[in-house]
Amino acid sequence: MEYIIKEAKFLMSSPSLKACPKSDIPEFAFIGRSNVGKSSLINMVTGFKSLAHISSTPGKTRLINFFTVNNVWRLVDLPGYGYAKVSKDLRSEFRSIITDYISKRDNLYCVFVLIDSRIPPQDIDLRFINWLGENSIPFILLVTKCDKAGQSQLAQFEKDYHNALKDNWDEMPKMIFTSSVKKIGREEILEFITYSLNVNKES
Repeated sequence: MEYIIKEAKFLMSSPSLKACPKSDIPEFAFIGRSNVGKSSLINMVTGFKSLAHISSTPGKTRLINFFTVNNVWRLVDLPGYGYAKVSKDLRSEFRSIITDYISKRDNLYCVFVLIDSRIPPQDIDLRFINWLGENSIPFILLVTKCDKAGQSQLAQFEKDYHNALKDNWDEMPKMIFTSSVKKIGREEILEFITYSLNVNKES
């Protein structure tokens, strides 16, 4: 059964873990390198076109942004990483915000890591993926902008990631192919969220 999102609204922005809202409902976080299409994907998944601000300047999200969905779970927009035009100090601050939230937020159910289908595996993405694994953080890889790549290109992309990760992983991380333009992957993402929420109810 399709999960219907009736309401999605901005709750608050937080500069640190301490400033985050009360951890009383499940949270699903979205993160990726700057310019990977995160805001567009968030808007596509929720069905609200202007929920997350789409900036022409990569790396503009510098706070943890919380959105409440159907009053039962939160979508969390984390700062992008790896954007060269921000200062080293600011990049260090990004890392601190990100790692604090991901490793210490007890109501975080899953991290959706966005990777661009048109770009081969990047060291910064691979390091982040391996860090999640080393810290036992549940995550799923969301491959963005798939409407801009052909089937053979996507197959090669998946193979390249498999080869890049195989030395550190017995089983490959789950990967969902997405397109904000064609709404590819939306149903699969929402099915996973629905499953996670149902498991939470039963536990």
